[in-house]
Amino acid sequence: MRDPLSATIKTIKPSGIRKFFDIASEMKDVISLGVGEPDFDTPWHIRDEGIYSLERGRTFYTSNTGLKELRSEICHYLKRRIGVEYDADKEVMVTVGGSEGIDIAMRAMLDPGDEVLIPQPSYVSYEPCCILAGGKPVIIELKEENEFRLTAQELEDAITERTKLLVLPFPNNPTGAIMERHDLEAIAKVIEKHDIFVLSDEIYSELSYKEDHVSITQLPGMRERTVLINGFSKAYAMTGWRLGYACAPEVILKQMLKIHQFAIMCAPTTSQYAAIEALKNGDADVAEMRDAYNQRRRFLMERFREMGLKCFEPYGAFYVFPSVKEFGLTSDEFAMRFVQEEHVAVVPGTAFGNSGEGYLRISYAYSIENLRLALERMERFIRKLRA
Repeated sequence: MRDPLSATIKTIKPSGIRKFFDIASEMKDVISLGVGEPDFDTPWHIRDEGIYSLERGRTFYTSNTGLKELRSEICHYLKRRIGVEYDADKEVMVTVGGSEGIDIAMRAMLDPGDEVLIPQPSYVSYEPCCILAGGKPVIIELKEENEFRLTAQELEDAITERTKLLVLPFPNNPTGAIMERHDLEAIAKVIEKHDIFVLSDEIYSELSYKEDHVSITQLPGMRERTVLINGFSKAYAMTGWRLGYACAPEVILKQMLKIHQFAIMCAPTTSQYAAIEALKNGDADVAEMRDAYNQRRRFLMERFREMGLKCFEPYGAFYVFPSVKEFGLTSDEFAMRFVQEEHVAVVPGTAFGNSGEGYLRISYAYSIENLRLALERMERFIRKLRA
C-alpha cells in the first residue's frame, strides 16, 4: 500500500506543550502552569450577547470577511488603541482565531523557497505554518542579555536575497518580552532597506505592563508592508470562542480571503456577535484582568528573587521564562522531574525552539493561590537539586 501521508507533514513534530499537559491530566493533586489560557470566565455581558444572538436565531453564515459591524468595530478599536486606520471593507477580515490568520497570511505570501525569519523562542505555530506554506524558516535566536528582544543587528545578519517575511511575535509567548518604540524603529530601518514584509502577531497587545503596546504599523512606511494579527482569546478571555482577525493592505488581504473562503467559509457567527460587544464595552474588563495578571507577575518575580532563581523581568503576555541552567539538567529533564516529584507541570523552553534550552515557560494565568502553592513546591524542588 502506498504511503498515504505527505512527506512534508511527517517532518513536523507535534507540539511540545501537549506532552506535559497530557502528563498532568493523568496525575492527582497536580498544579498545571503550562497552558496559555486565561483563568477568567468570558465577561458576562459578552457571553450574554452571544446567547442573545442564538435566541434571535442569528445562526447563519456571515460574509466571508465577517460581519460588517464587527469589522467596523475592529477598525474603531485599532484607531483608538494604536492610532492606525484600516478600511473595514478592504483591509480587515475575521478569522478562526489568530492562528488561522498566521496560516493563511503565510500561504498567501510565500512561494516555495522563500525565507521567513522567525525569532525564537516563540509561539509553536510559526515554523510549521511556514513549512506547510512552502517557505523556508530561518531562525533568529533571541538572547536573554537583550531581554529576548529582536535587535536590528540580529535581523540584518539573518537576511538573505531569499528573505520575504519577518515574523514579529511581541509581546512574546513564551518569554513575556516586549518591543518598545525605539526597538521597532531600529528594525524598521532594516525592513525598509531590504524591502521585506512583516507578520506582526499582536495577540497579547492588551497585556503590556511597562508601557502601552506599540505596534510596528504605527511607524512610517510599516503599515503598507505588515499583516497585523490579533484576536479575542487573551485580552477578553475568549479562547474557546475561536475568533481573531487580520488587517493588511488590500493586495495581501484579497488573496488571504480566497484561502479563507475555500478552507473555512466564515468564522463562527455567535462568536462574532459576542466580539462586537467585547470591543464596544469590554475595556474595563480588559483593564481588570490586566491588573490581576500584573499582580501575579510581580508575585512570581519576587518569589524567584527569594529562591535565587534567575529570571529576566518580562513586561508582556502572562508568562515568565526563568533559567534553570544552574542545575545541570536540560529543560525537558527539569520539567519532567518537577512534574513527577512535585506534581507541578510547566513547559520546557525547547517547546518554543532550540534557543529555549535551559529555560522554562511558566504561565501566570492562574490564581494567586495556585501560584503560591506551585512556587512552594518549586522552592522545595530546587533546594533538593542544590543540595
